[in-house]
Amino acid sequence: MKLISEFNDSSLTSLVEAIDESGKKDYFIEGVFMQSNIKNRNGRIYPKEVMAEEVARYNKEFIAPGRAFGELGHPDGPTINLDRVSHIITSLEEDGDNFVGRAKILSTPNGNIVRALIDDGAKLGVSSRGLGSIEEKGGAQYVKDDFKLATAADIVADPSAPEAFVEGIYEGVEWFYENGALKAVELEQMRAQLRESKRVELEETKLTLWKQFVENL
Repeated sequence: MKLISEFNDSSLTSLVEAIDESGKKDYFIEGVFMQSNIKNRNGRIYPKEVMAEEVARYNKEFIAPGRAFGELGHPDGPTINLDRVSHIITSLEEDGDNFVGRAKILSTPNGNIVRALIDDGAKLGVSSRGLGSIEEKGGAQYVKDDFKLATAADIVADPSAPEAFVEGIYEGVEWFYENGALKAVELEQMRAQLRESKRVELEETKLTLWKQFVENL
């Protein structure tokens, strides 16, 4: 299975609600978190039935028991890092081909950063994150029915900002279970090589790694 991250271009609404006379406030974001039956800017299509089935499972196993967390930023793996959590998703509902969500901003260090961004009028986006297989058909990549959400929404500015090559490696990594834990194939070695490359050698290193990556697809 490959890591699949999708940025949603739809605008989110940020809400601040006073809940008592002490001045304490609750912060929320809401809007379209995910979309189906449309080719996104990563060239992928999520069939409606695939996404609807997975959202139903995510609602039951994560949202209902209060453990549907999301992070601030664009993690490069499928697991939730509790030290980076900024919000908890409280609802995710079908609306045509869209899936509309609502998330409460938490009082964690990263949650407080999001609160400050909202107070200062920043425009925020969301990025879903999951694992699944891809099938090429008619010039598009169709996400297959083994798709599993890690989170319906990480809070991001725009995850397309990092270099496409690096994102391509992250999203193309194969993941497998070993002793009950998810591990990535060769991801750490690739990342280490990129970090250690001198600026003049970076382009050559990127080309070499890209060739390795394509050969392993």
